[in-house]
Amino acid sequence: MFETFFAEFNLHTFLFLSAACFIASFIDAIAGGGGLISVPAFVASGLPIHVAMGSNKMAATFSVLGSTVKYFTSGKINFSLMKYPIITGAIGSVLGACVVSNTKEEILEPLIFIMLLAVVVYTMLNKNMGIKDEFQGQTSKNTFWGSIMSFVVCFYIGFFGPGGGSFLLFGLLKVYKFDFIRASGNAKVLNLVGNVAGLITFIYFGNVSYLYSILVGVVMYVGAQCGAKYAIKKGSKFIRPFFLAVSLITIAKMAVEKFL
Repeated sequence: MFETFFAEFNLHTFLFLSAACFIASFIDAIAGGGGLISVPAFVASGLPIHVAMGSNKMAATFSVLGSTVKYFTSGKINFSLMKYPIITGAIGSVLGACVVSNTKEEILEPLIFIMLLAVVVYTMLNKNMGIKDEFQGQTSKNTFWGSIMSFVVCFYIGFFGPGGGSFLLFGLLKVYKFDFIRASGNAKVLNLVGNVAGLITFIYFGNVSYLYSILVGVVMYVGAQCGAKYAIKKGSKFIRPFFLAVSLITIAKMAVEKFL
């Protein structure tokens, strides 16, 4: 059994993926965007494209789980508050994963590009947003809008994904008036839901290399723990520029792929 499992193991591939994905998970734990590094790394490893995407999704699930655990043990996640957004996010993710094969990405890319650019501009103009925690408790209003936001963003994460972490973080900042630390922590819970839904779809179609995704997933779990610990230590003023940088890099990547 183990001989079959490790038959295609390549040490150089593992070391390459481990180094790239550790950095990806560290960054992702702070402000999202780890997929900008981990997805190209898995593709460059020589795995078939669909298997590379599925393997990345499994490894990334380990990463988000690692950061979620760290933020939770540090008291930065409110599962009671996130109860309904988690449910609507799960529904949105599953639906998004189900319609992926029937949706043309070309239709969505311009819209996502504009929305993400708007998020960056709004955040840059509102320099105090997310610096102080102004959350004043759960209300029917923020529960409703938080649930709607979670459904929409997780639907998007389920079938497309780029910028999803930025949208979740921004949505939590606006709806709940969190600071960046608490917004980042609670965003990880919703992002975990989106990752699991997408992962189930990849597993169903047999597009996962369990060998690399599990081994690299363990590395990403550790990287995410380190990134979350660093973010919590440094505070919201540290996360804000990271959030803007990751969002701008995502915008630049989408622009290059679209126009060049």
